Amino acid sequence: MAADLHAHTTASDGHLSPARVVHLAGEKGLAALGITDHDTVAGLAEALAAGQEIGLPVIAGIELSTEAEGREVHLLGYGFDWHQRDLLAFLAVMRQARYRRCLKIVARLRDLGYDLQVADVEQEVRGEAMGRPHIAAALVHKGYLPSVDAAFKTLLARGRPAYVPRTRVPPAWAVEIILKARGLPVLAHPGLSQVNDLIPRLVAVGLQGLEVYYPYHDAAVMRHYRQIATAYNLVITGGSDFHGRPGDTHADLGSCTLNAAELERLMERLQKIKEQATKDWAPGIYFNK
Repeated sequence: MAADLHAHTTASDGHLSPARVVHLAGEKGLAALGITDHDTVAGLAEALAAGQEIGLPVIAGIELSTEAEGREVHLLGYGFDWHQRDLLAFLAVMRQARYRRCLKIVARLRDLGYDLQVADVEQEVRGEAMGRPHIAAALVHKGYLPSVDAAFKTLLARGRPAYVPRTRVPPAWAVEIILKARGLPVLAHPGLSQVNDLIPRLVAVGLQGLEVYYPYHDAAVMRHYRQIATAYNLVITGGSDFHGRPGDTHADLGSCTLNAAELERLMERLQKIKEQATKDWAPGIYFNK
């Protein structure tokens, strides 16, 4: 029985509602699903309710966007208390930073000759977290580019004319905020991010897992990160990074999964975190020692 622990919904930049993603997971026969929207927990109530309705375990998750030394670093969190005050305050700041970044990107696009307004982008947003995919969708709908992927490759990706750096949130902060909410922090798609040098530093502040199974990790990359996970006593996770947008390059739901034994180990580690967590969490967690 397989679990897909990386899926996005309309709460951030996915195309399908939280409930629809859960029902799709059920239709595909998945044993569990992780909902991991970008910098928001807005879709979790709907997803958890849908999971309960159809008898599918849904794991509360999130994908936090951080930056280290000029590189984007994404941290996944699982099983946390998504009502926790400090987490919600952190996410509010993250969303405000996302919005300010979008304003700057739209202004830069106008300087480049694209007739785009913030209102055009807001029409693409169905959740709380505005981001570059919504700007890309607005460009497509206005006929400037044929697809979201083309918009990124032409204008919005790092090094492209309309790229604006994100607010610098260190990945260690994301690890610590997930732990403080009694959740399990995982480094997302490390083979894509190319941040191997950060892994020991993140382990030192409490990183608990690596996303080994990912659509753009080939067999050699997955083998490499399994070895790193073993060396640092990290749990192995995986998922499709499903977005559900027609014609995009993201993988289909359930196309990249972890098995029952790996999911069980993840849940056991999560339980350990919940048992050891205290009200005043500090850096230097010792789970991996």
